[in-house]
Amino acid sequence: MEAVHGSMLLVYAVVAIALLILLITRYKVYPFLVLIMVSLLLGLVAGMPMATIVKSFETGNGNTLGHIAVVVGLGTMLGKMMAESGGAERIATTLINFFGEKNIHWAMMVVAIIVGLPVFFEVGFVLLIPIAFNVARRTNKSLLLVGLPMVAGLSVVHGLLPPHPAAMLAVQAYHADIGRTIAYGLIVGVPTAIIAGPLFALLVSRYIKLPKENALAAQFLGHDNGGNGANAKAGAAPKRELPSFGITLFTILLPVLLMLIGSWADLISTPKTLPNDLLRFFGNSDVALLTAVLVSFWTFGASRGFTREQIQKFCGECLAPIAGITLIVGAGGGFGRVLMDSGISKEIVNVATSVHMSPLLFGWLVAALIRLATGSATVAMTTACGIVAPIAAAGAVQVKPELLVLATGSGSLIFSHVNDGGFWLIKEYFGMTVGQTFKTWSLLETIISLMGLGLTFALAAVL
Repeated sequence: MEAVHGSMLLVYAVVAIALLILLITRYKVYPFLVLIMVSLLLGLVAGMPMATIVKSFETGNGNTLGHIAVVVGLGTMLGKMMAESGGAERIATTLINFFGEKNIHWAMMVVAIIVGLPVFFEVGFVLLIPIAFNVARRTNKSLLLVGLPMVAGLSVVHGLLPPHPAAMLAVQAYHADIGRTIAYGLIVGVPTAIIAGPLFALLVSRYIKLPKENALAAQFLGHDNGGNGANAKAGAAPKRELPSFGITLFTILLPVLLMLIGSWADLISTPKTLPNDLLRFFGNSDVALLTAVLVSFWTFGASRGFTREQIQKFCGECLAPIAGITLIVGAGGGFGRVLMDSGISKEIVNVATSVHMSPLLFGWLVAALIRLATGSATVAMTTACGIVAPIAAAGAVQVKPELLVLATGSGSLIFSHVNDGGFWLIKEYFGMTVGQTFKTWSLLETIISLMGLGLTFALAAVL
């Protein structure tokens, strides 16, 4: 089959992305299958040799998953250990006591940023929502005032900060430094979370009133009263003391600390020496997360009275729900590779350089369009990286790769709506109507996206 050149390749790319979006959104085909089918079709119409199309997809898929699957698996195990040991609950109660009932919205944002570091948005949300229900009832505040800062914190961490899988993938694709990405991510993410979280929640909770009865909240609160009250005395699990705040914080932040130290290895020790090599080895994201998981087996496991069998069961249980996400991320990498090998990426680079658009804006825009169309921040970031990375590498305009990670991450968070699982998750748990969910959650995500982009540009001007 003859290879296609020039602007026709761009037309095929646009058709492929439109088809991707249509199949996922309109026909509800599973994204993993859609990414494989569209990648193969795109390779065919672009005139790639048939023998190499599948190989190209597999290479992209393998390169992506080789790293991401490990990060996803270990991060989920760490989150599961924290949930089972009551670590998340300990962080919440300590911070609520510290901030006081008046500043409960600040406490919930901080809780979400800490707890959200090792886990997916959905996992973090399910982990923290019982705490939000309890806090809202104990303080007699609107669930919006308590819950929105929580989802803002989770969302910012999800889109901007490694070791989150999507952010890690962008770090890999753009060859960014992980330590600097974390540092810049915090500089951009914390002010963004403050505005989209506590400040926005204070404003919006005045205008939107939630129904008095919330069936899901009643379930959690009912369980809490019965479970931790009279019946709890008989059961073994509730007798277990919660881990201390210091131990919990240390375990959750350990991988981040190790990664930062690894990035600063050359400042701490002489390059090419054993101490330097060791710092770099333990600062590698896989090793850092593995270390934290092993530490959590003691801090959240054995020292809390869990047996080896129970800890093994937790590790096995938590991997099933993330299998789908991991496959989608890998398939996104495969799609990116087909774009590259078919020559489409090169054409996109040529167009982007002739328009002289800032790579930061381009990264944000591509991710934002895919997010709006597919509803998945992870799919948006994965696909955008495949399109934007070659442009950044061609480098007519030089930008720091770490900032490119943040710009793409910000784009991937824009306006969550009906095609996003997170939209329905929040609507149901908060007991809102679709309209109320648009006015709260969708608007909150858009604030994060625009603020993230603005602050990334501001940071680019300073650095």
